[in-house]
Amino acid sequence: MATKAKKKAKKAPKLAPDPYQPNPWYVVRNSKVHGKGCFARQDIPKGTRIAEYVGDRITWDEADTRYEGYDVNDNHTFLFIVDRKTVIDGGVGGNDARYINHSCGENCSSTVEKGRVYIDANQFIKKGEELGYDYQIGRDKNDPENVDEIYACRCGAPKCRGTMLWPAKRPKPKKRKKAKSVAAKSAGKKKSAKKAGKKTVAKKAAKKAAKKVARKSAKKAAKRAAARG
Repeated sequence: MATKAKKKAKKAPKLAPDPYQPNPWYVVRNSKVHGKGCFARQDIPKGTRIAEYVGDRITWDEADTRYEGYDVNDNHTFLFIVDRKTVIDGGVGGNDARYINHSCGENCSSTVEKGRVYIDANQFIKKGEELGYDYQIGRDKNDPENVDEIYACRCGAPKCRGTMLWPAKRPKPKKRKKAKSVAAKSAGKKKSAKKAGKKTVAKKAAKKAAKKVARKSAKKAAKRAAARG
């Protein structure tokens, strides 16, 4: 009798609302966090695909050229990284998803699937609650000195880390150790090698001596036992 292979039920792909139609899950209005924000127009179940982040798909170089004269003290950005080659500029041909603000206590999360960016609810969101996800804006070695002030976070979450940047704290520059001369290093290696050699020889000699003593004592004990017998 042949056994039937069990087929795993495939999960239906999450469908995002039409990105260019009014979103059924949220409404845009002024936010206490920053400028405009997106607020739940109804209760949103956990796992809901709330929106797709859309806009002009450009390369990193194109993004740099487009915002070359941009004020570095302005933290308002609609650029969303897709991968190493592509960036979505939500400010050009984008939708209302670009108004979802950063939050350290995110109730949403962003995910990239097949080159497209989606915003999903990672918990139950009550009607009227502002949507937010962690931007995790990467630090760069060319950041201005006041970058933490520029990207300060005011989300008000209980565990707010105080910045939209990631990592939260600017990495400290590594201290360079004074380089020793090659000659000094090689000399040190030779000395340590010699010391190790002497120790090894001494250990071997001690083991041999101990074996000899043990053999002699064993022979004497055997002779005594034979004489008694």
